[in-house]
Amino acid sequence: MQSDYQFKNVLFARARLGEGPIWDSTHQWLYWVDIYNHHVNRFNPVAGETLHFDVGDVVGAIALAGTNRLIMAQRHGLTFLNLDNGEVIPIIQIEADKPNNRFNDGKCDHQGRFWFGSLSLGKPEANLYRYDPDGSLHLMETGLTISNGLGWSPDQQTFYLTDSPQQKIYAYNFDAVTGKISDRRIFVDLTGESFYPDGMAIDSQGNIWSAMWDGWCVICFNHEGKEISRIKLPVQRPTSCTFGGEDLRTLYITSASVGLSEEEIEKSFYSGDLFAVETNTIGLPSYSFNSIV
Repeated sequence: MQSDYQFKNVLFARARLGEGPIWDSTHQWLYWVDIYNHHVNRFNPVAGETLHFDVGDVVGAIALAGTNRLIMAQRHGLTFLNLDNGEVIPIIQIEADKPNNRFNDGKCDHQGRFWFGSLSLGKPEANLYRYDPDGSLHLMETGLTISNGLGWSPDQQTFYLTDSPQQKIYAYNFDAVTGKISDRRIFVDLTGESFYPDGMAIDSQGNIWSAMWDGWCVICFNHEGKEISRIKLPVQRPTSCTFGGEDLRTLYITSASVGLSEEEIEKSFYSGDLFAVETNTIGLPSYSFNSIV
């Protein structure tokens, strides 16, 4: 098991809840969110420059959506963000009748459909949705607690979904043409561990890289769900990751400072910062939402 990956702190961000990184291969930029500070951030790793858009409310997930635009899963619905002027454009309200829910992680599949899930405080009433380019909304899974890290295998045969409090990563059969999922089974079971699987990235070999909340690390699992490597980090709460860089070999990792005590912050001084790790694998790209509406 490899554990000697070297991380680099690439942005002194001090985010409350950094999450949802995606890579813009056209501009070679990284977008990521700070959920509770209502920020969408854009980082240029070559120039070392960063800027943020204040989107006015919680933002859990983002995806590229055409030229100079992102699609966002905000507190109770979907919106577009115009990257030219920062305008937030409403698309659809969802779960507005569930005040204890908010939207969390999400990303686009290879066909340009946006998948996003909610989290539920208390009862397992969170859901997973798929929003298609034709404007149709589909309920894909129910009974979740925190719908989190998701992704697809390189051959488009398997869909993965994380439920963090349950400490499980699930696998489903995936029909790339219809977008349907079926036959849920446990892919990784971390029950009994002191940490929780959060956001994920998948590489071209089908390995799953999962950020471990309260685990000080990112763990890489092979396509059979076996741990094969671990990236140790100087922060208690890594939250998510994505592959970027010109060759998609750089793993960018977000982190959080929210909920940590003063003593924990002292031990985890760089909490909320953005990290990068040069890996020995090529990642899958961040796909875009192919809107026709």
